Amino acid sequence: MDIESILKQSLEDSPIVWKGEYAYFVNPLSDGVPRISPGLMDAVVDSVMEMVNWDNVDIILGIEAMGLPMATLLSSRTKKPMVVARKRSYGLKGEICVNQSTGYSKGEIYINDLNPGERVLILDDVLSTGGTILSIIEGVEKSNAIIESIIVIFEKGNGLQKVVDKTNIDIKSLIRVDMDGDKVVFQ
Repeated sequence: MDIESILKQSLEDSPIVWKGEYAYFVNPLSDGVPRISPGLMDAVVDSVMEMVNWDNVDIILGIEAMGLPMATLLSSRTKKPMVVARKRSYGLKGEICVNQSTGYSKGEIYINDLNPGERVLILDDVLSTGGTILSIIEGVEKSNAIIESIIVIFEKGNGLQKVVDKTNIDIKSLIRVDMDGDKVVFQ
């Protein structure tokens, strides 16, 4: 079965919850519940492995929280180091803080241990409003590292296109979806 079919099935099995006026699918890959099956993780990682020229990547940046399981598996498979964009400060030398605003939350994201000139693969679970990815892009640019590639599992709504229009950075997704009330619609 191809990745799109696998992801469609996982979304069809996902409950929908509302956070204010924001419809939110609850999926193993974006929320950790229901439990994430090894087969689902392997399918995502296999697909991402094929989408990236790994010779051009020095480090993988996973975004807390649900970008981390896939980033961890990719790091293990590729033997590339991984750093984590966190929602908590450690106050380390060179720590970069950026403001984040999404459709359902606001806060800071902290990035540590990126070096100037390092080529970075950014990996996240969902891109909907673009708020998180825009913040991460800003942080990576502040570090003088180079964004080699950005991959998200779920592209929800038109946030990905807004980020591409604003930054001129190519962003890839494994599947594009939208919400129609309490239903996931595949694009």
